[in-house]
Amino acid sequence: MALLSVDEALARILDGAEVTSPERVALMQAGGRVLAEDLTAKITQPPFDASAMDGYAVRAADVANLPSRLTMIGTSKAGQSFGGTVSPGQCVRIFTGAPVPAGADAIVIQENASADGQSVTVRDGPPDAAHIRPRGGDFSQGQALLQAGTRLDARTIMLAAAMGYPSVLVRRRPVVALLATGDELVLPGQVPGPDQIVCSNPFGLAALVRAAGGEPLFTGVASDSRESLDEYFAAAAKADILVTTGGASVGDHDLVAPALQARGMALDFWKVAMRPGKPMLFGRMAGQSVLGLPGNPVSALICGRVFLVPLIQAMLGLPLQRQARETAVLSVPLEANGPRQHYMRATLSPSASGPPMVTPVASQDSSLMSPLASSDCLIVRDINGPALHAGASVGIMMLDF
Repeated sequence: MALLSVDEALARILDGAEVTSPERVALMQAGGRVLAEDLTAKITQPPFDASAMDGYAVRAADVANLPSRLTMIGTSKAGQSFGGTVSPGQCVRIFTGAPVPAGADAIVIQENASADGQSVTVRDGPPDAAHIRPRGGDFSQGQALLQAGTRLDARTIMLAAAMGYPSVLVRRRPVVALLATGDELVLPGQVPGPDQIVCSNPFGLAALVRAAGGEPLFTGVASDSRESLDEYFAAAAKADILVTTGGASVGDHDLVAPALQARGMALDFWKVAMRPGKPMLFGRMAGQSVLGLPGNPVSALICGRVFLVPLIQAMLGLPLQRQARETAVLSVPLEANGPRQHYMRATLSPSASGPPMVTPVASQDSSLMSPLASSDCLIVRDINGPALHAGASVGIMMLDF
């Protein structure tokens, strides 16, 4: 099976991805969720003409010539309005957020007036209608403000609350089962034996899944046997996506692909023209998307960002959001690239003017996690890209995971 380009592999993964069903959640728990319905305002905001300042509600005609003396006939404050009407020569003490009483069409801020009992003298400063927030100045009942497919954040949650929604219909989070494979793996906190290493891939991928809007389900660590793999595959059967790490190549001990095929998985591909991440498989099994990621941690996480995140987004009904490539300037020369798209870990430093400078980390070994954690971006080298000199412009992918 020939190597697929990253773009073709991603297209195959997304082809046929089904959007998850909707579910209703309380607005307080809706942060980060994706709307499954359009939202129109149930109420008008503000629901009445409201004062934006502390001061006096007046008739503009009564304070056209200053100083002017008015009779204060009441008070309007937030939650307790003045029920009467302001007539010529009258005013009402008003506070921020309070309803503007009938008859008043301007606010005199309190710094421009003084009160003596019920008598108020407006000394200077013109009255300002801008100090009145008009009814419906933000939005009106029935106005469409939020569309299906919107990812709810602090701003849109606040708006939905103001629109009158205690709960919203959102897309169910895709459940992503995470299965690590390999006799050599032990969980964090356990003491590795002489031939073992700590399993880290599922933990990084779980954070990636949550950030993308999915629900991670760590099923455990399978040993290198068909019986163990079958047991864990069965435990993950109800997940929308199954992600395995390790055993995705074609060595004598790489059992993942044949074990999955024995359970009915239709294998689409298992090699991608990318570095790191070449031995990655994709298939479908009983409606479940299956991604077999490499065992090397850097390979697994970069493949997760390039392929798994867009799949989750597609299942949430979001448009494909390719990782934008920005531009940076090489601080060192780079050799010509080979037949695979290369994602090189790198650090950025600001330049006096123009794009930042970018420096590849010393080792691009796909098993080394500390250089990835300390990197700012990935330099994306195109297939068979030419050698580049220091000072050349390169495309970079910011690390947002």
